[in-house]
Amino acid sequence: MLRVAVPNKGSLSEAASEMLTEAGYRQRRDSRELVMMDPDNDVEFFFLRPRDIAVYVGKGTLDVGITGRDLFLDAQVEAEELLSLGFAVSTFRFAGPVGEFSNVQQLQGRRLATSYDGLLQSYLTERGVDAKVVRLDGAVESSVRLGVADAIADVVETGSTLKAAGMEIFGEPILRSEAVLIGRKGEVPTGLEVLIRRLRGVIVAREFVMMDYDIRKELVEQAAALTPGLESPTVSPLRDSEWVAVRSMVSRTQTNRIMDELYDLGARAILVSTIHACRI
Repeated sequence: MLRVAVPNKGSLSEAASEMLTEAGYRQRRDSRELVMMDPDNDVEFFFLRPRDIAVYVGKGTLDVGITGRDLFLDAQVEAEELLSLGFAVSTFRFAGPVGEFSNVQQLQGRRLATSYDGLLQSYLTERGVDAKVVRLDGAVESSVRLGVADAIADVVETGSTLKAAGMEIFGEPILRSEAVLIGRKGEVPTGLEVLIRRLRGVIVAREFVMMDYDIRKELVEQAAALTPGLESPTVSPLRDSEWVAVRSMVSRTQTNRIMDELYDLGARAILVSTIHACRI
């Protein structure tokens, strides 16, 4: 039975459970449940703190887990990223008092506050910067004003909290993070390949839609250039031999632009439908 760790709370929790549900797995209905069996899929789910998931997977206690890339790298465990999941996107960056810093080299000998000390220390070491890393569990942006640190390294989304604290972002991003599926290096437990295939299917289904339209036969090649699909569009004959029906997957973000271009080309009865599941 595949043992899977899932975030039990926070920004990762709801999105992770939603993705697993779309992939055909049972998920808990009561947030107090810590363990849940899915006998139909031969999977057991464990709902844990996102920061602890990498530790359990790294030690081999659990087979795989969903957590943030930042949390995974910060844990520094014997595991690997198996699949990026496309949600909970964030950026890990440096910030300091306005006008004081412009690059990472200026942090030499300074104090840096962060909740991700393992990740930050590795980043600084790789660049030859010797700075004192101060670990805090929260409210990192207040550390400079309180005299605990000279600058900070933290997950940044809008940057509004930093501005309110009188700080600004500087230097290149330390890490671009998102939710990831992680597992033990070199191990492929039973059920893992199916899990990855299903999750990839959800990701593709979220990124694409199915587009159907009718077009004159002599315009098929031009239309196919607009809707090439993943391999090739499906072209079917219609009762009117001068026309054909075309079906193809297109990027969700490009849907309306493609519909307009197809219409201008001469396509009609252009329909778009959601893809609920797929295997690529």
